[in-house]
Amino acid sequence: MENRFKQSEADACIAAYAQYPPELALRIYTSRLLGRDPALVLHGGGNTSVKLIRTNIVGEEEAVLFVKGSGADLASIEPEGFTGLRLDPLHKLLGLDTLSDLQMRRQIAIHRISAAGPDPSVEALLHAFLPHRYVDHTHADSILILSHQRRGRQMLAEALGSKCAIIPYIMSGYPLARAVLQASRDNPGIEAVVVMHHGLFTFAEEARIAYKRMIRTVGRAEAYIAERSATKRPAGGGTGRQPSRRRLARCLQTIRGSCAHSAGGRWIRFLAEARTFPDLVAASLAEGAEELCHNGVLTPDHAIRTKNRVLYVDRVSDSDETFKTVLQAKVDAFQKDYRRRFQKWAGTKEEPPVMADPYPRLFLVAGIGLVALGATRREARIAADIGVHTLRAKRCAQALGAYCAIPEAHALEMEYWAPQQKKLGPSAAAPLQGQVALVTGGGGAIGLGIADRLLEAGAVVVIADIDGSRLKQVHDLLTAKYDPRRVLQSVLDVTDFDAVSKVFETISARLGGIDLVVPNAGIAHVATIENLDPQAFDRVIDVNLKGTFTVIKAAVPVFRRQGSGGNIVLISTKNVFDPGAAFGAYSASKAGAHQLARIAALELAELGVRVNMVNPDAVFGDETVCSLLWETVGPERMKARGLDAAGLKEYYCQRSLLKVRVLAEHVGNAVVFFASDLTPTTGAALPVDAGNPATFSR
Repeated sequence: MENRFKQSEADACIAAYAQYPPELALRIYTSRLLGRDPALVLHGGGNTSVKLIRTNIVGEEEAVLFVKGSGADLASIEPEGFTGLRLDPLHKLLGLDTLSDLQMRRQIAIHRISAAGPDPSVEALLHAFLPHRYVDHTHADSILILSHQRRGRQMLAEALGSKCAIIPYIMSGYPLARAVLQASRDNPGIEAVVVMHHGLFTFAEEARIAYKRMIRTVGRAEAYIAERSATKRPAGGGTGRQPSRRRLARCLQTIRGSCAHSAGGRWIRFLAEARTFPDLVAASLAEGAEELCHNGVLTPDHAIRTKNRVLYVDRVSDSDETFKTVLQAKVDAFQKDYRRRFQKWAGTKEEPPVMADPYPRLFLVAGIGLVALGATRREARIAADIGVHTLRAKRCAQALGAYCAIPEAHALEMEYWAPQQKKLGPSAAAPLQGQVALVTGGGGAIGLGIADRLLEAGAVVVIADIDGSRLKQVHDLLTAKYDPRRVLQSVLDVTDFDAVSKVFETISARLGGIDLVVPNAGIAHVATIENLDPQAFDRVIDVNLKGTFTVIKAAVPVFRRQGSGGNIVLISTKNVFDPGAAFGAYSASKAGAHQLARIAALELAELGVRVNMVNPDAVFGDETVCSLLWETVGPERMKARGLDAAGLKEYYCQRSLLKVRVLAEHVGNAVVFFASDLTPTTGAALPVDAGNPATFSR
């Protein structure tokens, strides 16, 4: 464990936050050092604090604890990531014999110096009770590896020496805060306290010293482990061969589908994140792999992200139907077991909590590696990172001796503890949360409008286009507005079925599958039938008709493996019902695509896949992202009507019944409507044209 503290960096941090007390700036600096080392802290885990004297609004000096906000990321924490708590009132709580969780939360809320600050860490009272100015807390891998040994307490004492006190596991809150304080009082001069199965606390009067003690203590544990496991290897040690993209995609599609479920009339879907590192593949094939999955989390803090068990899949059948059946049976058994364990634990509570969904979050798949699920990409990534660390630590523990699991009740207590649940954020989900959408023709105006509305509705969106420069422009616009992790791009020729299939594989290998397919790619050509070049006609047919066919065809196996329904929304055109002269190639190709979508609605209904069409008219785009169709058609239309560009837009606006301009976002709203499954509709065509009697349904 390397000590990364550099005085020059510390001084730079103090200068950068000159408007804050230097003690808080140093707190920020060493917090980031801790947070950037995954062997110490993962995704919002751990917490730090500093005690200061400040002048309040009425000019009185008061002692204040600045403690990390719950769920804040130490790796990038800013001053606003800390919450200020008045120390004197909190110290008086030590005189109480007991303090319930609800009372503790209320007392902490009452004594915040600002209502605008984040909720404080669940260990806020522990930081307050310890007398030291700086307190650091991590879930260091090496400490947890030793904690989980049968002789864990003895081994920790041997590794860490007399400067570290070791206490049994106590759930975070008032009892733990008092126990750590008592340990520091009973052992004068100690530098650290280990809470078994939980983590490590170090403390000092200086930020540099508290950090140094953390690194030194963890380093001693690492050295102890390395010395005693140097000649041992876990069963099935070595590395494994990473799976092919096709095999991985197929596996993730099936796993993701097995956990998709209907609730409140809508599908609840998860996104997937795979970790196929060679050592994880080896672990998935090793003797005892299933035992690794069943013996719990490294620390109960992780239970809200991963649940307490991993689902082990011992074989991926070559048959889609066989694998799907076997996997679903395993997921159903996992749910049944989770409900049983929850009910047993909840039966001991005066006010049992409402059970969360019982679906697994982590899968260890033989020959594949680790697969994680989450409602968002962030949640899936957090679960995956925790899963990787957990499996590696368990294998290390096996090499050291024997891994002993945390009692089930401890994990459930933390999974359902209100302060932990808050870390998961708001419970209300966006309408398309968990959905993955592919939009072809993503480099154009309508593609941008569709992607924008889908992202606003919570989907993860992949935009695809044959024109890489236009695609990048749209991608840059979207990532400037939305989380870049939710916007992917792929250069794609929709006329090439193999290329389309590979894009579906790539998306599935990264995200788990696809729920919404929007065939939008299209080109136009202006010529009367008499003057229409056969090669130009073939090119329009290839993109508009064949491109729709390839995209729908490639989507079907994905929908089938997932088994969770889905949507195809074809961007058709008003020309299907109201064609114009000299527009034969475009109108005929789009009419063919429209008819193909109607056939798909008939054929895919058995899979729960809905196929609908949106018929826009006169969507021009803007100066930032123009419409290629209107770049092609516009000059001829302006010439025929004696109009300039602005006049042409106004002409189409005024010819509609509603006399309003049709925008790309209106098309996107129509796609969101269909993707939201708000009505049981398939095979429908929705006009987005501001009103054109010629396109009315007949």
